[in-house]
Amino acid sequence: MKLGVVFPQIEIGADPGAVRAYGQAVEQIGYHHILAYEHVVGANTASRPAWRGPYDIDSVFHEPFVLFGFLAGLTERIEFATGIVILPQRQTVLVAKQAAALDVLCGGRLRLGIGIGWNAVEYEALGTDFHNRGRRCEEQVALLRALWTERAVTFDGTWHRITDAGIEPLPVQRPIPLWFGGGEERVLRRIARLADGWMPQFQPDAEGRALLARMQGYAREYGRDPAAIGLNGRMPADPGAGEQDWIDRVRAWREIGGTHLSIDTMRLGLPDVESHIKLLERFHAAAAAQ
Repeated sequence: MKLGVVFPQIEIGADPGAVRAYGQAVEQIGYHHILAYEHVVGANTASRPAWRGPYDIDSVFHEPFVLFGFLAGLTERIEFATGIVILPQRQTVLVAKQAAALDVLCGGRLRLGIGIGWNAVEYEALGTDFHNRGRRCEEQVALLRALWTERAVTFDGTWHRITDAGIEPLPVQRPIPLWFGGGEERVLRRIARLADGWMPQFQPDAEGRALLARMQGYAREYGRDPAAIGLNGRMPADPGAGEQDWIDRVRAWREIGGTHLSIDTMRLGLPDVESHIKLLERFHAAAAAQ
């Protein structure tokens, strides 16, 4: 199982020096990947008193393609994973182009996590339909893979039409791996049928194991080997929990078949980027000793 980190989007701030220091430090420590969330715009809660979303207008989010393009030139080995790009609120061909360009510039180190999102405010701001996002996402996946593997594409779908055109340069990975987020029933079937991997929000407890078993059952129905679908878990590096708790939770993810695990240091009260790095050093040392 490969250990990575969750980029501390809402806490790292806008200083490019802090972003550089974080990216280079986690690669030097020995982590396998950096996983970054995305939100394009945030809702102003002053005009939405009933808002219940986890992020709002004051939450700092670096755009993941730009962020990873910046870090690609400052690192050599670490993988970049979006966790997730909200695909249906973006133009599919432009995503294909951006991802291919990033994959070329980082030497094939991109893993593209995608999902359909929950925030209707963003869909409105980006001029896209919130209500058919799941069905559009499936068509987008087919088009992305065609654009990443074929010199010229002709595609006539419900929402997309291309007549004998393509992107250049093509990515190093053909196609770029597509990992899906989410966990609702329709999403489980979509993951089982289409995904290279899954980035779930569950923990490796009884409920999480049941969800995983259900997705794997659907994969078998579609004639796929469930073991071919990667599993990227997430866990907090709570400094108050103790190193043995960290080790036990890493083992739990490994036992249920986790292929990747992203360590999250956000919302732990860490005051600066150096504190995030020091905690990740401790975590990696504890995990590596097992």
